[in-house]
Amino acid sequence: MPLKKHKPVTPGTRQWLSIDYSELSKDPPEKKLLVPLHRRAGRNNQGRVTAPHRRNAYRGKYRLVDFKRSRDGEPAKVVSLQYDPNRTAFIALIEYPDGTRSYIIAPHGIKVGDVVQSGEDAPIRPGNTLPLARIPDGTLIHNIELIPGRGAQLVRAAGSFAQLMAKELEKDRVVVRLPSGEMRYIHARCRATVGRVSNVDNSNQKLGKAGRSFHRGRRPHVRGAAMNAVDHPHGGGEGKAGTAMPPQSRTGVYAKGKKTRSPRKSLRHLVRDRRVGR
Repeated sequence: MPLKKHKPVTPGTRQWLSIDYSELSKDPPEKKLLVPLHRRAGRNNQGRVTAPHRRNAYRGKYRLVDFKRSRDGEPAKVVSLQYDPNRTAFIALIEYPDGTRSYIIAPHGIKVGDVVQSGEDAPIRPGNTLPLARIPDGTLIHNIELIPGRGAQLVRAAGSFAQLMAKELEKDRVVVRLPSGEMRYIHARCRATVGRVSNVDNSNQKLGKAGRSFHRGRRPHVRGAAMNAVDHPHGGGEGKAGTAMPPQSRTGVYAKGKKTRSPRKSLRHLVRDRRVGR
């Protein structure tokens, strides 16, 4: 969707560049697909801050999105395109022939009245979900499963897409290039949706003022060097003091250079690292 420039009548609207939602439906969300959303403001079950610089955002309800798309061979009609306050992508409300409705991540270019389908025999069209083994090489995909039947876990953010590079069906795996540039093996029976995610211009919008970020659950980000010694490993000292230890988070996790990927879970599936030249 295009971006909307606002008339600079206040300092907060002078730099404001927002998404134009005129193409989205103004219908209320489907009540049967709403559940309460309990936000924790970056705190764990003990009430301690584990994710700093967070706060409780607007208390919207969570939309139940179907990431499995397990109703094979049943064409579903797109009823409406809606805004989801809990994700950057738009969602599409689809209706099956028996009247059942569900939400899916809306792919780029989908319109009201289009028909989407899932299964091995589904046509290669944006919004259709197929096993990776049945998708042609070079196709742009999103909503990718990591384990067959678990549901989509990769490439779900606004405007993102991956690309199916090659197949090794004798080993039941395919090579997928992720948005980071990383190339990795994924099981051929895992499912993915054809096309890229909607709301392509999401990364180009400008909030214009700190208040809009605050209402989304983000508090001011304070540098560790500006804190006291009891609040951060970088804190304390007179003036601009250097750190006597490697850069790290407030909980002591090293921030630069320390490898955190699990060789058992992640590295053994890697074809090409996202860090070029490493």
